[in-house]
Parts: sequence; C-alpha cells; structure tokens
Amino acid sequence: MLILASASPRRQELLRNAGIPFTVQPANIDESPLPGESPRACAERLAREKALAVHRRYPQSFTLGADTIVVADEIILGKPRDAEDAGRMLRMLSGRTHEVMTGVCLVHPGQGQPLAAATDKEQASTSEWQLQTASETTLVTMSTISEEEIRAYIATSEPMDKAGAYAIQGMASRWIPHIEGDYSNVVGLPVARVWLMLHKSGAL
Repeated sequence: MLILASASPRRQELLRNAGIPFTVQPANIDESPLPGESPRACAERLAREKALAVHRRYPQSFTLGADTIVVADEIILGKPRDAEDAGRMLRMLSGRTHEVMTGVCLVHPGQGQPLAAATDKEQASTSEWQLQTASETTLVTMSTISEEEIRAYIATSEPMDKAGAYAIQGMASRWIPHIEGDYSNVVGLPVARVWLMLHKSGAL
C-alpha cells in the first residue's frame, strides 16, 4: 500500500486521476528552508523528511513525500503568511517567468530506521530500507497583474495555502499564458515522474 505523506487535496486528486491507489497520513513537519539552502535542495530535503517521518510509523508500506516551492530570483516562495505576504509574492511573479520545483521521495518498506547520513544521497539503501529522491522543475510565465486584480484575488482566499500564492488550476489560470514542463508539477506533484518511481520500486 502507498501512503501519501501529505494532506494536500491537490496531490490526492492528482494521484486519484492517475489511478494510483493510496491512503493519506500527513507528516506535519517544519517546512522552513535552512540557511544557505538552494531551492532544489530544500524541496528534496522536505520531501524526504515528510516521507521518512511517516515511514517510521508505517514501516511496512511504501511512503511518498512531496514538497512544492515557487522560485523567483533564487528566492523561495512558500505559502504566504497572510494577505500582505500573498500580495508581495504575486507582485514578484507578475509579468515574468518563474520556476516551480517539486521534490519527491519514495521510501520502500522496511524494518530499520533510516541513517541520517544516507539521506544526502539521491538514492540510499540498507538491507532493511530504500529511498528514491528526485525533483521536477517547470517554468511558468505569468502575465502582468494589476494591483486591483491582486487585491481581488487575495480576497477569494485561493492564494493563502498555495506556494507562491497562486493556484494554476484555479482562478490564477487566467494570468498564465505559457508553461514549459510538467503541468501537474505546478499543481503539486509530477505525476509522470512519480509513476516511474513507483514502477521502479515495485510499488505498482
């Protein structure tokens, strides 16, 4: 059985639409970037930490962790703290192209506790457990958004639990004329990459 270490309804919908069976157990970890950490390293580390936190409770299951971040000028834009923060992010993204990165980590069934040093590798294993860590990047172009549009969008509350303060599958789609890469990655999970990881591991 695959456990999704995330409460994100968007990731759950993506897995269901792809016909991938799963259950949900949120990880509830601190998602703050580390000092000096690159965006890609941050996304992959958080995905690992989420997957491993849940795997320790359910060691006989495959566990999938994921973390999505928006990056502009090498600055990580996570979920906004409040409406003012959401406005700041949307102004940063307005009229330009930015990156959306999702780190994913799949932990295989096993009895042992993972070794901390091993999580620095893209793939690590012992006789009792294995993990695969990867990431996907999509380039997203956003049209120029007026201050009035930003205020009206924030008032809908749609930006408030989204990385970068927007949802490409929601009202913000009106301002996104072009993307380069995996659309599902921008929603919250690179489904094609996850599908390959699941097949490679024998989870499916």
